[in-house]
Amino acid sequence: MSKAKINIIFATVVLGMLMAALDQTIVSAALPSIVADLGSAGHMAWVVTAYLLAEAVATVLAGKLGDLFGRKLLFQVSGLIFIVGSALAGLAPGMGVLIVARGIQGIGAGGLMVTSMALIADTIPLRERGKYQGALGAVFGITTVVGPTLGGLFTDHASWRWCFYVNVPLAILMIAMAARTLPKLRSVARPVIDYLGIGLVALGVSALILGLEFGGNEYPWGSWQIIGLFVLAVLLLIAFVRVENRAVAPMLPMRLFGSRVFTVSSVLSFIVGFAMLGSMTYLPAYLQYVDGATATVSGVRTLPLVVGLFITSIFSGQVVGRTGHYRYFPIVGMAVLALGLALMSTMGRQTSIWLESLYMLILGAGLGLSMQVLTIVVQNTVPYADLGTATSGVTFFRTLGSAFGTAVFGTLYSNRSEPALTEALRQAPGVTPEVAVNPRLLRELPIEQAAPIIDAYASSIGYVFRWVIPVALVGFVVAWFLPQVRLRDSARHGADDIGEGFSLPDSDDRVVQLERAVAATVRKARAAKPIIPELIRASGSTLGPDAAWALGQVYLYDKQGQRATVHAIAFRHRLPVEVLAPVFRHAVDGGLLRDDAGALSLTEQGTVEIDVLRQGWRRWLGDRLDDWNYEDPADRALLDEALSTIAGKLLEQGADAEPVKV
Repeated sequence: MSKAKINIIFATVVLGMLMAALDQTIVSAALPSIVADLGSAGHMAWVVTAYLLAEAVATVLAGKLGDLFGRKLLFQVSGLIFIVGSALAGLAPGMGVLIVARGIQGIGAGGLMVTSMALIADTIPLRERGKYQGALGAVFGITTVVGPTLGGLFTDHASWRWCFYVNVPLAILMIAMAARTLPKLRSVARPVIDYLGIGLVALGVSALILGLEFGGNEYPWGSWQIIGLFVLAVLLLIAFVRVENRAVAPMLPMRLFGSRVFTVSSVLSFIVGFAMLGSMTYLPAYLQYVDGATATVSGVRTLPLVVGLFITSIFSGQVVGRTGHYRYFPIVGMAVLALGLALMSTMGRQTSIWLESLYMLILGAGLGLSMQVLTIVVQNTVPYADLGTATSGVTFFRTLGSAFGTAVFGTLYSNRSEPALTEALRQAPGVTPEVAVNPRLLRELPIEQAAPIIDAYASSIGYVFRWVIPVALVGFVVAWFLPQVRLRDSARHGADDIGEGFSLPDSDDRVVQLERAVAATVRKARAAKPIIPELIRASGSTLGPDAAWALGQVYLYDKQGQRATVHAIAFRHRLPVEVLAPVFRHAVDGGLLRDDAGALSLTEQGTVEIDVLRQGWRRWLGDRLDDWNYEDPADRALLDEALSTIAGKLLEQGADAEPVKV
């Protein structure tokens, strides 16, 4: 494909990723206004939790369904589901409908995110893929954290409903672009889908979150309903473990937990997701109710958390990439996270804006130090056969942590705020409950009337942060069990990718994951010096770069079943025929190409040279990925086969490079 078409495809994929990632956090600044309009403050957390939980399940299914039905179709269907969920959320007459709509949105978002990564692998040449993957990861990271500001803008200047309506035209545009630009590709092998395992874990986690959400709100903690939900969750999760031990292609192989690295990284990913999404969901509410900020300003005021997260995430990624040492980052990160939560639990009506910003900066710094290395270190230690499932497993735990964090934050907040507000209203005669839950109306009250209500909100959110400190301390203890292992060069090359830091939902296909590692390696190598001369030396070929390029061009045309001519090749690369003709004439004179009335084809000697170049790519990859050796011969054979296939792809895609770049 031409560079222009690749960029159009990338823009389509970015649009899907943009919407899916943005809707994780866009509603946080709008939640107080949603509660003021729809009521049911006790169910506020479910507006976020329903989305995250549905997204977690959808990301597990999307990769397999994309292989089954084709990624283009799944991308478009996911977009359609997202449109339905967005429209229904915007029209929601009550909290129950909104929560259901957010669940529908989450299903579409999970499909969009995972399919976006797979489409990059399908359409972007390996030699170019590294920079596109990095850009997509940056989009995911940035949209995840600027969502509150955009949600505040819509809430203040239109309505909270526009946080959802805006997705509809964008998703329609995305589907139309996908129809025209995305190639129709489908996996040759029919995938085995672990429907039972996915269903059991989804139901088990849902029952557990419902128990946490309803406990102390809808029903007393000791009621049969809450105990029944917890018992049901335990039974379903036990059944999930049993099913995974027997499944042909389990979504989460239990053998992975035999690795201390995977177990510790999964726990830490869960805690990072727990703290990040939980705090980002409730901070805007604090700023609106306690500081009197508008929805827009509350989103902007969370930026110190984002700044802290980005600075330490990028810093830790750079250090890990250069040194390979990562172990102390999660340890320090969890300690700083606990400190940030402790400081934020002290905030109140008298706390200055600058001090609040400092506390948020510290909280964000702890998150950034903790989250960067977890996926990388897991990819570095599991066998190649488990590379895809281990990567998606760590991401799955982070998304689950986000759902649990939002639910637990919501439960703690509701359990504390309801009695606190009831007492505050007694001290503020003439203030109705409707005014107390509406931040705009609360700002209009005289300070004498508003003070007890503001203090009730401050103490409630401070109470939430105080109770989350033990979670961070558990993470601090667990982080000490993360062993330091030697990072592969390919892992270090990807350490400074922002998407790695934010645990971007990714494909569970091990080939896609290996190709990502190769793409990062090629990107670093190309930045250092030209690859083609080095490749020729690695292959032992006596060809010059010009002859190698000429052979590659004819080989590429043969592979595509097209007639190779100098005029066609010159037209393809927008170069004068006079520039290229001597190169091909020299190859013909050297017995590498056959010229049949202008139609070029490989001679037997030329075919041999192409095979030599392919082996050169394989040897070049082997030299840079030799730290992928494993003790298991079967796993090593699987890796060798995949690398040989990738070497063939690099040869074909390298043949399509511009001659000046060769």
